Amino acid sequence: MRNKKVLLMTEIAIFAALGFVLDFISFRMPQGGSVSFVMIPIVLIAFRRGVGAGVLTGLLVGLLQIVSGFISVTPLSFGFVILQVLLDYLLAYGVVGLAGIMRAKYIEHAQAKHTGKMLLTIVAGVLIASVLRYFVHVVTGILFFGMFADGNVVIYSIIYNATYMIPVFLLAAFVCSALFAAAPKLVDAKA
Repeated sequence: MRNKKVLLMTEIAIFAALGFVLDFISFRMPQGGSVSFVMIPIVLIAFRRGVGAGVLTGLLVGLLQIVSGFISVTPLSFGFVILQVLLDYLLAYGVVGLAGIMRAKYIEHAQAKHTGKMLLTIVAGVLIASVLRYFVHVVTGILFFGMFADGNVVIYSIIYNATYMIPVFLLAAFVCSALFAAAPKLVDAKA
């Protein structure tokens, strides 16, 4: 039993470190935000080990970004900066792990050898993760970046965050689908 816990913790740490490193392979959008591979390891561990492992991996990715100083914050008072960092990094990456709610359906389709349904399940998991992360970024945009808005801050935040989250979703959905289709054993934690 102890070895299984150690293996799980090791996998979470490795996937979190991989997510942190893959975030450096990014395309910076002109108005801010970036399109990177950061969500892929989080989604992979969520499908491999479940929601808990996925959320923990996402939280660790956010924590690594915070402690390394690779974050963007607004010039507000200290208390607001802490709240913004918690939302924009810990929560935003933590919710990506909720892609794991599609794990049981994926395994069911994999065992039945329904490749098309497997791929749809992966895309659905990535979509859930992307929408939740997008929602968190929209909220932080409204709360903390309204000073940059020309006009309605809600519309500004919705559009601004969509400019990079839509490409992030498409990239993660494509890469995860290709990875899982090519190597379905990646999701098998017993393998």
